[in-house]
Amino acid sequence: MSDLSKAGKIIAKEIIADYAGVRIVKLTVSAPEISRKAKAGQFVVVMASEKGERIPLTIVEADSKAQTITLIFQEAGLTTKILSMLNAGDDLYALAGPLGHASEIKNYGKVILVGGGVGIAEIYPVATSLKQAGLPAGQAGNNITVVIGAKTKELLILEKELRDTADKIYLMTDDGSLGQKGFTTDVLEELLKKDKYDLVYAVGPIPMMKKVSQISQSFNIKTIVSLNALMVDATGMCGCCRVTVAGKVKFSCVDGPEFEAGQVDWEELEKRNLMYLDKEKHLCKLKG
Repeated sequence: MSDLSKAGKIIAKEIIADYAGVRIVKLTVSAPEISRKAKAGQFVVVMASEKGERIPLTIVEADSKAQTITLIFQEAGLTTKILSMLNAGDDLYALAGPLGHASEIKNYGKVILVGGGVGIAEIYPVATSLKQAGLPAGQAGNNITVVIGAKTKELLILEKELRDTADKIYLMTDDGSLGQKGFTTDVLEELLKKDKYDLVYAVGPIPMMKKVSQISQSFNIKTIVSLNALMVDATGMCGCCRVTVAGKVKFSCVDGPEFEAGQVDWEELEKRNLMYLDKEKHLCKLKG
């Protein structure tokens, strides 16, 4: 039996960013069934070890021929640090998916995709799928503008891959070390002032997505965000990932992870995502 026949075996590992204490890791994992069914916008739940947490990770790429999926994550809490210690040849304890609703891929027209930090990895499969969306034979797909940002150039990931997909790309860094100095939302606002767009899609830190929502609402443009809410079981049972959308309680794992940005209760989401921050920091210190 080959390695590829065993779901959860790590086939390859790459550190794609490692700067100033921030590390971003790319894993290629054997997942025959998931690779055949996964669509842009969906995620998997991973357990690195038997006693570890279940964490959701976006499926960045699914290769049905190689029977693998690609996952990209940033070391943040204890579980991602443990996960990043695994290497090619190691097995994940558990891998489940694809989960969540896939992105609605169709011919919108002109689309802006905004990615911040490791959220760039989440806009990549959506950008690729939107570019290939169903138009008559011989014509191009959606017109794709990508705006990606990070604190500094060393942490700006997937630039080449997105440049190959996008019609236009804007690079932003907080310190001005690459592209323009400033935030992704600065460019978004400038673009919306100058031209008409049909869809905005954003993934990144909650404050960034909240700002994207505020800007796009002022231009009355349909805006979709993929929420990085806290999850435990990822099947709608625990309620940990609940978020209020259009005044109703939704679960990011089964109702999302994508929602219309203008309908999200951002203040509630920000508070919920900070609930366990102190405990996570304490655990990291104990294990560190």
